[in-house]
Amino acid sequence: MPRPACAAVLLAGLILAVLAPPASVRAEPVTIRHDSGETTLPDRPKKIAVFDLSALDTLDALGVSVAGVPDFRMPPRLARYEGRGYARIGTLFEPDYEAVSALEPDLIIVGGRSRARYAELSRIAPTVDFSGDEHDPYRADLRNITTLGRIFGKEDAAAALIAKLDASVAALRSKAAGAGKGLFVLATGGRLSTYGSGGRFGILHDVFGIAQAAPDIKPGIHGQPISFEFIAKVDPDWLFVLDRDAAIGRSAQGQSAQALLDNELVARTKAWKAGQVVYLDAASWYLAGAGIRSLQGEVDHLAEAFARKR
Repeated sequence: MPRPACAAVLLAGLILAVLAPPASVRAEPVTIRHDSGETTLPDRPKKIAVFDLSALDTLDALGVSVAGVPDFRMPPRLARYEGRGYARIGTLFEPDYEAVSALEPDLIIVGGRSRARYAELSRIAPTVDFSGDEHDPYRADLRNITTLGRIFGKEDAAAALIAKLDASVAALRSKAAGAGKGLFVLATGGRLSTYGSGGRFGILHDVFGIAQAAPDIKPGIHGQPISFEFIAKVDPDWLFVLDRDAAIGRSAQGQSAQALLDNELVARTKAWKAGQVVYLDAASWYLAGAGIRSLQGEVDHLAEAFARKR
Protein backbone atom coordinates (compact mmCIF):
# COMPACT_ATOMS: atom_id res chain seq x y z
CA MET A 1 0.00 0.00 0.00
CA PRO A 2 1.30 3.51 -0.78
CA ARG A 3 2.29 5.71 2.11
CA PRO A 4 -0.19 8.59 2.90
CA ALA A 5 2.07 11.24 1.39
CA CYS A 6 2.40 9.28 -1.84
CA ALA A 7 -1.35 8.69 -1.95
CA ALA A 8 -1.94 12.44 -1.64
CA VAL A 9 0.44 13.14 -4.50
CA LEU A 10 -1.27 10.55 -6.69
CA LEU A 11 -4.69 11.96 -5.87
CA ALA A 12 -3.57 15.48 -6.71
CA GLY A 13 -2.15 14.24 -9.99
CA LEU A 14 -5.41 12.54 -10.89
CA ILE A 15 -7.40 15.71 -10.12
CA LEU A 16 -5.10 17.81 -12.29
CA ALA A 17 -5.37 15.30 -15.12
CA VAL A 18 -9.16 15.44 -14.98
CA LEU A 19 -9.36 19.23 -14.75
CA ALA A 20 -6.72 20.04 -17.36
CA PRO A 21 -8.11 20.52 -20.88
CA PRO A 22 -6.96 18.06 -23.54
CA ALA A 23 -4.03 19.21 -25.62
CA SER A 24 -6.31 19.38 -28.68
CA VAL A 25 -8.45 22.15 -27.16
CA ARG A 26 -5.77 24.17 -25.39
CA ALA A 27 -5.66 27.69 -26.75
CA GLU A 28 -2.56 28.59 -28.76
CA PRO A 29 -1.45 31.84 -30.39
CA VAL A 30 -3.46 32.48 -33.54
CA THR A 31 -2.96 35.09 -36.25
CA ILE A 32 -6.17 36.65 -37.55
CA ARG A 33 -6.41 38.29 -40.95
CA HIS A 34 -8.95 41.12 -41.03
CA ASP A 35 -9.79 44.29 -42.93
CA SER A 36 -6.98 46.38 -41.41
CA GLY A 37 -4.24 43.75 -41.57
CA GLU A 38 -3.26 40.92 -39.23
CA THR A 39 -3.47 40.57 -35.45
CA THR A 40 -1.90 37.81 -33.38
CA LEU A 41 -3.82 36.71 -30.32
CA PRO A 42 -1.61 34.99 -27.72
CA ASP A 43 -4.54 33.14 -26.17
CA ARG A 44 -8.29 32.78 -26.53
CA PRO A 45 -9.76 36.17 -25.52
CA LYS A 46 -11.82 36.22 -22.34
CA LYS A 47 -12.66 39.92 -22.00
CA ILE A 48 -13.95 41.45 -25.22
CA ALA A 49 -14.79 45.05 -26.13
CA VAL A 50 -17.08 45.31 -29.16
CA PHE A 51 -17.79 48.46 -31.16
CA ASP A 52 -19.42 46.71 -34.14
CA LEU A 53 -23.06 45.65 -33.75
CA SER A 54 -22.81 43.04 -36.51
CA ALA A 55 -19.98 41.34 -34.63
CA LEU A 56 -22.00 41.61 -31.41
CA ASP A 57 -24.94 39.97 -33.17
CA THR A 58 -22.75 37.06 -34.24
CA LEU A 59 -21.01 36.71 -30.87
CA ASP A 60 -24.41 36.58 -29.19
CA ALA A 61 -25.51 33.82 -31.58
CA LEU A 62 -22.31 31.87 -30.82
CA GLY A 63 -22.80 32.22 -27.06
CA VAL A 64 -19.65 34.29 -26.55
CA SER A 65 -19.73 36.69 -23.59
CA VAL A 66 -18.62 40.29 -24.06
CA ALA A 67 -17.54 42.84 -21.46
CA GLY A 68 -17.83 46.24 -23.17
CA VAL A 69 -20.28 47.67 -25.73
CA PRO A 70 -21.12 51.07 -27.22
CA ASP A 71 -23.51 53.37 -25.37
CA PHE A 72 -26.30 53.06 -27.90
CA ARG A 73 -29.93 52.07 -28.27
CA MET A 74 -29.50 48.45 -29.29
CA PRO A 75 -31.56 46.52 -31.83
CA PRO A 76 -34.32 44.54 -30.08
CA ARG A 77 -32.50 41.20 -30.25
CA LEU A 78 -29.47 42.81 -28.57
CA ALA A 79 -31.42 44.84 -26.01
CA ARG A 80 -29.92 42.95 -23.07
CA TYR A 81 -26.56 44.63 -23.78
CA GLU A 82 -28.07 47.90 -22.58
CA GLY A 83 -28.03 46.42 -19.06
CA ARG A 84 -25.67 47.35 -16.24
CA GLY A 85 -23.60 44.21 -16.63
CA TYR A 86 -21.77 45.65 -19.63
CA ALA A 87 -19.22 48.45 -19.60
CA ARG A 88 -19.94 51.48 -21.80
CA ILE A 89 -16.88 52.08 -23.95
CA GLY A 90 -17.95 55.00 -26.15
CA THR A 91 -20.22 55.37 -29.17
CA LEU A 92 -20.44 53.43 -32.42
CA PHE A 93 -18.05 55.98 -33.95
CA GLU A 94 -15.95 57.35 -31.11
CA PRO A 95 -14.34 55.20 -28.40
CA ASP A 96 -14.02 56.35 -24.82
CA TYR A 97 -10.34 55.48 -24.57
CA GLU A 98 -10.22 55.80 -20.80
CA ALA A 99 -13.16 53.39 -20.44
CA VAL A 100 -11.58 50.93 -22.88
CA SER A 101 -8.25 51.06 -21.02
CA ALA A 102 -9.96 50.60 -17.65
CA LEU A 103 -11.75 47.52 -18.98
CA GLU A 104 -8.39 45.90 -19.83
CA PRO A 105 -9.81 43.84 -22.73
CA ASP A 106 -8.04 40.88 -24.31
CA LEU A 107 -9.61 41.78 -27.67
CA ILE A 108 -11.22 44.84 -29.25
CA ILE A 109 -13.50 44.49 -32.28
CA VAL A 110 -14.22 47.41 -34.61
CA GLY A 111 -16.36 47.69 -37.74
CA GLY A 112 -17.22 50.17 -40.45
CA ARG A 113 -18.34 52.97 -38.13
CA SER A 114 -15.34 52.66 -35.81
CA ARG A 115 -12.68 51.60 -38.30
CA ALA A 116 -11.00 55.02 -38.25
CA ARG A 117 -10.05 54.38 -34.59
CA TYR A 118 -8.37 51.05 -35.27
CA ALA A 119 -4.80 52.31 -34.83
CA GLU A 120 -5.48 54.05 -31.53
CA LEU A 121 -7.37 51.09 -30.12
CA SER A 122 -4.62 48.69 -31.21
CA ARG A 123 -2.30 50.46 -28.79
CA ILE A 124 -4.57 49.44 -25.92
CA ALA A 125 -5.17 45.78 -26.80
CA PRO A 126 -5.16 43.41 -29.79
CA THR A 127 -7.76 44.74 -32.22
CA VAL A 128 -9.50 43.25 -35.26
CA ASP A 129 -11.46 45.10 -37.92
CA PHE A 130 -14.58 43.57 -39.44
CA SER A 131 -15.59 46.48 -41.69
CA GLY A 132 -16.35 44.18 -44.61
CA ASP A 133 -15.78 44.41 -48.35
CA GLU A 134 -17.99 46.78 -50.34
CA HIS A 135 -17.26 44.84 -53.54
CA ASP A 136 -18.35 41.45 -52.18
CA PRO A 137 -20.07 42.18 -48.86
CA TYR A 138 -21.92 38.91 -48.38
CA ARG A 139 -18.85 36.70 -48.72
CA ALA A 140 -16.94 39.11 -46.50
CA ASP A 141 -19.71 38.80 -43.91
CA LEU A 142 -19.44 35.03 -43.98
CA ARG A 143 -15.64 35.20 -43.64
CA ASN A 144 -16.00 37.43 -40.59
CA ILE A 145 -18.51 35.05 -39.02
CA THR A 146 -16.12 32.16 -39.67
CA THR A 147 -13.24 34.15 -38.19
CA LEU A 148 -15.18 34.89 -35.01
CA GLY A 149 -15.87 31.19 -34.70
CA ARG A 150 -12.17 30.47 -35.06
CA ILE A 151 -11.14 33.07 -32.48
CA PHE A 152 -13.42 31.66 -29.80
CA GLY A 153 -13.26 27.94 -30.60
CA LYS A 154 -16.77 27.97 -32.04
CA GLU A 155 -15.91 26.80 -35.54
CA ASP A 156 -18.58 24.10 -35.71
CA ALA A 157 -21.32 26.41 -34.43
CA ALA A 158 -20.35 29.13 -36.92
CA ALA A 159 -20.26 26.62 -39.79
CA ALA A 160 -23.72 25.32 -38.88
CA LEU A 161 -25.20 28.83 -38.80
CA ILE A 162 -23.62 29.65 -42.17
CA ALA A 163 -24.89 26.40 -43.71
CA LYS A 164 -28.42 27.22 -42.55
CA LEU A 165 -28.13 30.75 -43.95
CA ASP A 166 -26.82 29.56 -47.33
CA ALA A 167 -29.70 27.09 -47.63
CA SER A 168 -32.17 29.83 -46.78
CA VAL A 169 -30.65 32.17 -49.36
CA ALA A 170 -30.96 29.47 -52.04
CA ALA A 171 -34.63 28.97 -51.14
CA LEU A 172 -35.23 32.73 -51.21
CA ARG A 173 -33.67 33.08 -54.64
CA SER A 174 -36.01 30.39 -55.88
CA LYS A 175 -39.00 32.31 -54.50
CA ALA A 176 -37.75 35.62 -55.92
CA ALA A 177 -37.32 34.22 -59.42
CA GLY A 178 -40.25 35.40 -61.49
CA ALA A 179 -41.78 37.37 -58.61
CA GLY A 180 -41.21 40.71 -60.35
CA LYS A 181 -38.83 43.62 -59.94
CA GLY A 182 -38.12 45.47 -56.74
CA LEU A 183 -36.98 48.92 -55.66
CA PHE A 184 -35.07 49.49 -52.41
CA VAL A 185 -36.06 52.75 -50.69
CA LEU A 186 -34.43 54.31 -47.63
CA ALA A 187 -36.41 57.01 -45.82
CA THR A 188 -34.88 59.45 -43.36
CA GLY A 189 -35.82 62.95 -42.24
CA GLY A 190 -38.62 63.16 -44.79
CA ARG A 191 -36.24 62.37 -47.67
CA LEU A 192 -35.90 59.31 -49.87
CA SER A 193 -32.95 57.56 -51.50
CA THR A 194 -32.44 54.29 -53.31
CA TYR A 195 -29.62 51.75 -53.59
CA GLY A 196 -29.01 49.21 -56.34
CA SER A 197 -26.78 46.31 -57.27
CA GLY A 198 -23.23 46.70 -56.03
CA GLY A 199 -24.22 49.34 -53.50
CA ARG A 200 -24.51 49.45 -49.74
CA PHE A 201 -27.73 47.43 -49.67
CA GLY A 202 -27.08 45.64 -52.95
CA ILE A 203 -27.40 42.28 -51.18
CA LEU A 204 -31.13 42.54 -51.95
CA HIS A 205 -30.38 42.06 -55.64
CA ASP A 206 -26.89 40.55 -55.79
CA VAL A 207 -27.40 37.79 -53.23
CA PHE A 208 -31.10 37.46 -52.49
CA GLY A 209 -31.94 37.39 -56.21
CA ILE A 210 -34.58 40.11 -56.44
CA ALA A 211 -34.59 41.69 -59.91
CA GLN A 212 -33.80 45.41 -59.89
CA ALA A 213 -36.62 47.69 -61.06
CA ALA A 214 -34.40 50.72 -61.77
CA PRO A 215 -31.29 49.53 -63.66
CA ASP A 216 -29.19 52.70 -63.56
CA ILE A 217 -28.94 53.55 -59.87
CA LYS A 218 -25.74 55.41 -59.03
CA PRO A 219 -23.66 53.71 -56.31
CA GLY A 220 -22.69 55.59 -53.17
CA ILE A 221 -22.64 55.28 -49.40
CA HIS A 222 -25.64 57.58 -49.10
CA GLY A 223 -27.48 56.19 -52.10
CA GLN A 224 -29.16 58.07 -54.93
CA PRO A 225 -31.71 60.71 -53.86
CA ILE A 226 -35.14 60.04 -55.35
CA SER A 227 -38.63 61.51 -55.33
CA PHE A 228 -42.18 60.19 -55.28
CA GLU A 229 -42.25 60.92 -59.02
CA PHE A 230 -39.22 58.64 -59.48
CA ILE A 231 -40.98 55.79 -57.68
CA ALA A 232 -44.12 56.29 -59.77
CA LYS A 233 -42.10 56.33 -63.00
CA VAL A 234 -40.13 53.18 -62.12
CA ASP A 235 -43.42 51.52 -61.08
CA PRO A 236 -41.85 48.51 -59.29
CA ASP A 237 -43.65 45.26 -58.56
CA TRP A 238 -42.19 45.38 -55.03
CA LEU A 239 -41.08 48.16 -52.71
CA PHE A 240 -38.56 47.29 -50.01
CA VAL A 241 -38.51 50.12 -47.48
CA LEU A 242 -35.93 50.86 -44.79
CA ASP A 243 -36.87 53.47 -42.19
CA ARG A 244 -33.48 54.80 -41.04
CA ASP A 245 -35.00 57.07 -38.41
CA ALA A 246 -36.66 54.08 -36.75
CA ALA A 247 -33.32 52.22 -36.77
CA ILE A 248 -31.52 54.97 -34.87
CA GLY A 249 -34.42 55.89 -32.59
CA ARG A 250 -35.40 59.16 -34.24
CA SER A 251 -38.86 58.18 -35.49
CA ALA A 252 -40.57 60.54 -33.05
CA GLN A 253 -38.75 63.51 -34.58
CA GLY A 254 -40.05 63.10 -38.09
CA GLN A 255 -42.47 61.34 -40.38
CA SER A 256 -42.28 57.56 -40.50
CA ALA A 257 -41.44 55.86 -43.77
CA GLN A 258 -44.90 54.31 -43.89
CA ALA A 259 -46.61 57.69 -43.51
CA LEU A 260 -44.20 59.33 -45.96
CA LEU A 261 -44.93 56.83 -48.73
CA ASP A 262 -48.69 56.96 -48.24
CA ASN A 263 -49.40 59.43 -51.02
CA GLU A 264 -51.11 59.58 -54.40
CA LEU A 265 -48.00 59.05 -56.53
CA VAL A 266 -46.73 55.97 -54.72
CA ALA A 267 -50.29 54.61 -54.57
CA ARG A 268 -50.26 54.35 -58.38
CA THR A 269 -47.49 51.77 -58.41
CA LYS A 270 -48.02 48.07 -58.97
CA ALA A 271 -46.33 47.39 -55.64
CA TRP A 272 -48.75 49.54 -53.65
CA LYS A 273 -51.84 48.26 -55.45
CA ALA A 274 -50.81 44.64 -54.92
CA GLY A 275 -49.89 45.14 -51.27
CA GLN A 276 -46.27 44.31 -52.09
CA VAL A 277 -44.64 46.93 -49.92
CA VAL A 278 -42.21 45.28 -47.48
CA TYR A 279 -41.06 47.33 -44.49
CA LEU A 280 -37.69 45.88 -43.62
CA ASP A 281 -36.38 45.31 -40.09
CA ALA A 282 -34.63 48.66 -39.87
CA ALA A 283 -32.28 47.79 -37.01
CA SER A 284 -31.09 44.59 -38.70
CA TRP A 285 -30.53 46.14 -42.11
CA TYR A 286 -29.04 49.45 -41.00
CA LEU A 287 -27.18 48.66 -37.76
CA ALA A 288 -26.23 44.98 -37.62
CA GLY A 289 -26.77 43.77 -41.17
CA ALA A 290 -23.58 41.68 -41.34
CA GLY A 291 -24.34 39.68 -38.20
CA ILE A 292 -25.43 36.08 -38.62
CA ARG A 293 -28.78 36.51 -36.87
CA SER A 294 -29.52 39.71 -38.76
CA LEU A 295 -28.72 38.07 -42.09
CA GLN A 296 -30.87 35.06 -41.26
CA GLY A 297 -33.70 37.33 -40.16
CA GLU A 298 -33.50 39.37 -43.36
CA VAL A 299 -33.73 36.25 -45.51
CA ASP A 300 -36.59 34.75 -43.48
CA HIS A 301 -38.59 37.99 -43.60
CA LEU A 302 -38.27 38.30 -47.38
CA ALA A 303 -39.11 34.62 -47.90
CA GLU A 304 -42.28 35.09 -45.85
CA ALA A 305 -43.24 38.15 -47.91
CA PHE A 306 -42.89 36.21 -51.18
CA ALA A 307 -44.67 33.18 -49.76
CA ARG A 308 -47.72 35.28 -48.86
CA LYS A 309 -48.07 36.37 -52.48
CA ARG A 310 -47.87 32.90 -54.03
